[in-house]
Amino acid sequence: MTALAALANPQRLRAFRALVQAGQQGLSAGALGARLGLAPSALSFHLKGLSQAGLIHGEARGRQLIYRGDFGRMNALLGYLTQHCCAGTDCGLDLPQVTCADVPPTPPFSNARQRSLP
Repeated sequence: MTALAALANPQRLRAFRALVQAGQQGLSAGALGARLGLAPSALSFHLKGLSQAGLIHGEARGRQLIYRGDFGRMNALLGYLTQHCCAGTDCGLDLPQVTCADVPPTPPFSNARQRSLP
């Protein structure tokens, strides 16, 4: 699963978390790099991995790229993990039902590729 592999890298996970926390307004690459303390080349490498996994999308705004987390993809990944937790048996965990229905989906961008979970 590409999304899980992308999030297995600590720097990618930090970048994804920062973009999720930024919400629909997103962050420019410069602001994200400053927040994470990453060099532009390292940040670009990690953003590419997240983008290829379908977890984020970039939108050109003037001379900047604004990155946003793909909340629809994130929710699908959480749903997949929840469905396949403990191979379908009771894990013995008393977990509350959590939904992200109040988070609007990320708008599609012309350069975004749509991917589906297995």
